[in-house]
Amino acid sequence: MTTLTVYSEQDAGTPLATYTAFADIRDQLATIGVEFERWEASQPLSPTATPDEVMAAYRESIDVLNRKYGFESVDVVAMHPAHPDAATARGKFLAEHTHADFETRFFVDGSGAFYIRSNGKVYLTVCTKGDLINLPADTTHWFDMGPKPDFKAIRFFRIKDGWVGNFTGDKIADRFPKFGEPG
Repeated sequence: MTTLTVYSEQDAGTPLATYTAFADIRDQLATIGVEFERWEASQPLSPTATPDEVMAAYRESIDVLNRKYGFESVDVVAMHPAHPDAATARGKFLAEHTHADFETRFFVDGSGAFYIRSNGKVYLTVCTKGDLINLPADTTHWFDMGPKPDFKAIRFFRIKDGWVGNFTGDKIADRFPKFGEPG
């Protein structure tokens, strides 16, 4: 289930608020400039669908977003619990970073968590199948796919290089609950 939990960046133990209704999540994220939408994600995909199969299944949605934003590059990030690079990939995205370009992700299967730091708060947004999230350029955040990742997301970029993270060096992510782990 898609959820938004808001914390003070100083206190990761006690949430300030939790939202589960789409409109509430969308409206809360809009206050920090993050666009959040629900898209149709009903194309059948196998658990091990290749990036080409995902792109083919969602070509119409990809084309709509490309026309709207002028993306130069589109790819698919997909992880399943038995993926040999799951732990390495999780570690890469767990460090707080920004991007010079805005970051758009369309979750077509599974779930993952964006932690967005803004105005002294951390917005823990668990995205699930059908969620489209668009973080503005230079938004401070990190992403957690969990210890047993299981998701497929289409990533959109306006730069040909694709994903380029500018790491802040701040260890804030270490203080917050990890996605998919108890406590």
